[in-house]
Parts: sequence; structure tokens; C-alpha cells
Amino acid sequence: MDLSQLETFLAVIEERGFSRAASRLHRTQPAISHTIRRLEDEIGEPLFERASREGTLTSAGELLREYAERLLKLRGETSAALEQLRSLERGRLHLAANEYTCLYLLPVLDQFRRQYPHIGVMVQRTLASRIPEHILGRTVELGIVTFPPEDAQLKSIGVYTDSVVFIVDPRHPFARQKKVALRDLGTENFVAHNVVSPLRQRVIALFEQHKTPLNMSVELPSLDAIKRFVAMGNGVALVPGLTVRDELARGELVQVQVPELRIERQLLLIHRRAATMSHAAQAFLKCVKEVAAERGAPFSFRPQRRDEAATSR
Repeated sequence: MDLSQLETFLAVIEERGFSRAASRLHRTQPAISHTIRRLEDEIGEPLFERASREGTLTSAGELLREYAERLLKLRGETSAALEQLRSLERGRLHLAANEYTCLYLLPVLDQFRRQYPHIGVMVQRTLASRIPEHILGRTVELGIVTFPPEDAQLKSIGVYTDSVVFIVDPRHPFARQKKVALRDLGTENFVAHNVVSPLRQRVIALFEQHKTPLNMSVELPSLDAIKRFVAMGNGVALVPGLTVRDELARGELVQVQVPELRIERQLLLIHRRAATMSHAAQAFLKCVKEVAAERGAPFSFRPQRRDEAATSR
């Protein structure tokens, strides 16, 4: 039994006869009769009273009519839903990010929601190291990370360049200086992020390279907590610049230049290389490209080659 058979069956009922149904469907009457016979053979019951010229239904025919109408209605609803999906009138976008990289998403999602207000958005917060496996496991379509993915099944696009910045509260003696040397930081109490990450290891290695102590007297679980604690006058910190733009603009924190401290990171948008992307995900990539074109650096849209990604690890 297929939907075309049911469509023919309902046409015979609605037109009250085989010949009128054939005319409506632009088919011959024998073709209509053959379709109905095949349907009856599959069901194992007659559908029409043979003595009737107007397509009077048997009990089995009445029962099938109800289900046929529901199935064809469902087909119509499905077609309409798919069309809405294609026209971005419905759908859902699933992304993954951590506390830091989620901040990059905000201006892009702002533009995305303005253009496609009917698309639902779900950003799953997870450790950056887990984002590639979530994408490969198909629980999310896109993710934002700060390291090139090792798996060849993943494709990456450079979308933002960020720098590590040294911050103090406005009352700190360093706040009145344009810059300080890294060796001057050896007596400072640093408020650190207690999540082990490549960035943390790079900072530790840099201080070791300059033979300068790194006193991490307080370790906190979030970047937001670190910023607030430093603003209260409890030590200094090294944080991604993207995370403190608003606090610096409001004067709640002060950035002090450290010439020896030059750590840049490229934020990467990653997705499965061979995936057929949803219409919502394709629209999101379009917004990423638009934001990069409109705002310029540090925003970007630079697909990475596989050899380039391997070199930058």
C-alpha cells in the first residue's frame, strides 16, 4: 500500500465513480480499476460495493477512508513543515561552546536572530576538549574552540583572533602605568582559572622562560568570578581579551601592557567535514561571514586548510 493508491481510492470516493476519478486524475478508467483491485488484494477485503455505480463503500472501505484521509493530511503537513524548514520559518540550531568562546557567539547570534527569528537556538556549554566529540557524535552541528581539531573528519574556520591581557583593578599601582615588564609580575598575586588548558600551560612556560615566579594564590572556576575578584582588589589576572571588553570600557578593570606577553589565539568554528548541514546551520555560517565583513578584525571568516591546521597545533 502506498500513498498514490490511497490518493486514487479517495478520488473514487469524492468523485462518486471510477470514470470521474479517472478524468480528475488524468488516467484511464481501467488504470483506476487496476489500482483499486491491487489495493483490495493487499488489504484482503473489498472496498466498494460492486453493485453500486457511485462508489458505495463497504465496511472495510469506510475504515480505510478514515486512515487514508489522515495519512494524506499528514503528508501535506510534512511537506509544509519541510518547506518552512527550507525557508527558515522553523527549525533549530544546535551549537557547543565553553564560557569563553560563547562570548564570541553573542554578536553573531544577535544578527542571526534578527534575520531568522523563527529558528530556535540552543548553545550547549561544555569543556572545549569535549566539543569535537559532541560534533562527531551529532549532538550538535557547530562548535567554537581555540585549537585546531585533530580529527580529519572535522573542518575548521577561523572566526576571531583574541589576545591574552593583563588586568588589574583601578586602585592597583600598575593601573597608572602604560606598561610593565614581565619580571615585575613576580611579586604579584595572580587569580587563576582552575581549569587545566593549553593557555594555562603556555602562561606557566612563559614565566619559566623569563625566570619569573608565577604566584597563583587564588584559583577560581569561572572567568566571570576571576574578573569580579580582581575588580574587588584581590590580586591581578591574565585573561582572554574578549572576556573583559565591557569591564575595561566601564573602567571597572584596567589593562596594562606587558611587552613580553604576546599570546594570541584563533577562535575556530568547527563542523563535520562531510556533513549535510541543516538550513539553519547554513544560515548561521552566512551570518558569521556577514559579521566578519561588517566588523572586520578581530572578526574573520577564514576556512583553514588541513595542512594549515596541522601546522598550527
